[in-house]
This record gives sequence, structure tokens and C-alpha cells, in this order.
Amino acid sequence: MSPFKYSYNAIVFTGEDFTTQARRLSRFGYDAIELVGEPDWYDFAEVRQVCADFGIVVSSICSMFSTERDLSHPDVERRRKGVDYCREIADMAAEVGAPIMIAAPSVWNKMHPLAPLDQERELAVENLQTAGEYANSVGVGIAIEPWNRYETYFINRLDQALELLAELDLSNAGVHGDMFHMAIEEGSIAEAYARAGKHLTHTHIADSNRAAPGTGNSDFKPVLQTLRDIGFDGYLTMELLPATADPFGWVKEGRAEEFKDSYAEQSIAYLKRIEQELS
Repeated sequence: MSPFKYSYNAIVFTGEDFTTQARRLSRFGYDAIELVGEPDWYDFAEVRQVCADFGIVVSSICSMFSTERDLSHPDVERRRKGVDYCREIADMAAEVGAPIMIAAPSVWNKMHPLAPLDQERELAVENLQTAGEYANSVGVGIAIEPWNRYETYFINRLDQALELLAELDLSNAGVHGDMFHMAIEEGSIAEAYARAGKHLTHTHIADSNRAAPGTGNSDFKPVLQTLRDIGFDGYLTMELLPATADPFGWVKEGRAEEFKDSYAEQSIAYLKRIEQELS
């Protein structure tokens, strides 16, 4: 089987010019970059040109679902903003040639239902369907992401995301497995990926401490072996964040410099060594 494709989430590059980001990833052998789902942060023409200059592509868009962008909120205005945001991200993905956008059915730090749970689930399905249909119309896939129990009450494991996926009538939808969340919620990350099988369309890779692979206690060999065994053809995308209650603030303040050159280089080198050991 051909080697895995590698990408790196740009959130820890926040504040850098895009050329610096692309040059770094190209130098360390990455195939792609994952952009932050904030369209106003980017000049799409520049992204296309710089990626072409450095021989990388945009793998995906990491959508940012804030309190005002909630696909399952009982307030119709917040749901509308959530769907509108999904349309913006689908357009962004199409503009930069990204095949996948990540979709979260709820928002960060929503720790209990704001309406009966069945109602919130129905709203999530309805609005994911609408968002997915629009994404399909512009040639973009959506990947439903579970988050751990400390970040949301709603959809914490891949099997729950698969159940939600089964309620959608979309040919362009799959599920997204983030190893950081999975290390908290899944009995076995490898087995959860295996059960997802062909429905797994995107991954986020990180060690148990959400830093570079090899810095925590996650066992990556069975994970990569499973991804190879199920024929996963998406990107292994590093989503690494500093160990603080406010990781985004730390990044903006320049307090996570190791997540740039140091971790970008270490992550891909570590995984490629493991890749060579797979059967």
C-alpha cells in the first residue's frame, strides 16, 4: 500500500504569515496543511499560490464551532448561524481545494442539553443534513467529529458519530477520529478506527498529552496498522495544542513555539519510522 499522507493543523501557527507556514511543512516533508475554519484569516488566492509554490495542498478545514454557531441549539438564530457558518466553510474548502471540512454537531463547552435530548439530536441531524447537502453541491465532504466528555455532553465516541451518520442521507459524509479525544473516551483507539472502517474519512493525530507523537503514552503502531488495514486514504493530520486551559490564548501570545518547527519535524519523523515497521 502507498505511504500515508501527512498534514498539520495550522492553529498553532496563528499569527504567522502563510508563506512561513507552508515553507515549514514542505521542508519537513508534509503533503498538506489543515487550515483553521476562519475564512477571514486567509486570502484564498494567496493560499492556492503559496501551496503550489511549496508543493503542498490543503487537506481539510478545521471548523470552529463557537457558542453562536450551534447546529443543535434550541434557538433558531444560533442554528441558522451554525448552518450559515458551515456554508462559509464549505465555500472556503472549495476555494482552496480542500476535500474535507470537519463538522461538529454541537459546540465546545456545552455540558448539558438546552432542550430535551431527543430534540437536540433531531436538530443536529436536520442541520448536518442541510450543511452536508450544501457542501456536496460545491464538491466538499464533511466529517463528523466527536469530542471528549470534558468539552461537550453530545457525541463523545466514534460509535456515537457513526449512529448519527446513519441518520443522514448524504453521500459525502463520514466520521472524524481525533486521537486526543479518543484517548479519553475509547477503550482502544485502533479498535474504534477498525469499527469505523470505510466511514472514517479524516483523522487528527496527537499523543495522549496533545503534543507531538512520541511525547506521551499513546501506542501509535496498532493505530497506524489499523489505518493501513482498513485502507484509510485520508490524511494523518497533526492537531497539537499546548497543555493549558486556554490553548488558543497561549498560541496567540507566542507561548507555544515548540509546536512550530520542533513538533512539526518530530511528529512526521516519528510516524514515518513506525510506518516502516508495519506489515
